[in-house]
Amino acid sequence: MTVSGHALVTGGGSGIGAAVAKTLVDAGLRVTLLGRTLAPLQQLAAAHPGHMAAVQADVTDADAVAMAFTQARAHFGPITVLVNSAGQAGSAPFLKTDAALWQQMLAVNLTGTFHCTQAVLPDMLQAGWGRIINIASTAGLAGYAYVAAYCAAKHGVVGLTRALALELARKGITVNAVCPGYTETELLRDSIANVMAKTGRSEADARAEFAAGNPQGRIVQPEEVADTVRWLCSAGAASINGQSIAVCGGEIMN
Repeated sequence: MTVSGHALVTGGGSGIGAAVAKTLVDAGLRVTLLGRTLAPLQQLAAAHPGHMAAVQADVTDADAVAMAFTQARAHFGPITVLVNSAGQAGSAPFLKTDAALWQQMLAVNLTGTFHCTQAVLPDMLQAGWGRIINIASTAGLAGYAYVAAYCAAKHGVVGLTRALALELARKGITVNAVCPGYTETELLRDSIANVMAKTGRSEADARAEFAAGNPQGRIVQPEEVADTVRWLCSAGAASINGQSIAVCGGEIMN
């Protein structure tokens, strides 16, 4: 499957974002990586000269996002694929979830998606074609204890996906969410370390606890999420719109 055009991937320096970026380059797209820390973005882009570029922005800052998207267009032209992969996950019992944690989860996971989508839509509307793919989570489809703020934010991403899909349905633009279960990323490794610190469990036991939620008994790999994103960019996925696709081994069944 070959796809042409310019994709921008937020959170592109590591984890799912980096896997998505590499997969989209392999599919034929030119890719701009966006993130808060420039060095890992530049390192990944340097490994794909002429096919990747790096821009720096905090997705919670609308002005910084607008400037970064302008820089991205200077590299590869109008953007017709947006993958909102930037995210954070913070955990706490609900009564210990303070306003700062609540706002941070909403700002990065939901408001960041809002800012980036607003920044890219003029390009897609002018082209009469576009793909917006939001990396949500199974936490956007179900509830999990001790991550109320994160769940609320990811449910918001799913709601935004559905509303925008209807608004843009006749414009040649599709909007979908990809909802991974526990995936082999830095976020998961941080969560495993947190469990080890709080419970005294070994790394193997903590990892097994996360894998147990997947009926396949394993952790999802970033490349599996990336392949779903690549398919959504293809002509064959033109009728897939407003969907929340769970990549989780059957933990969630829509």
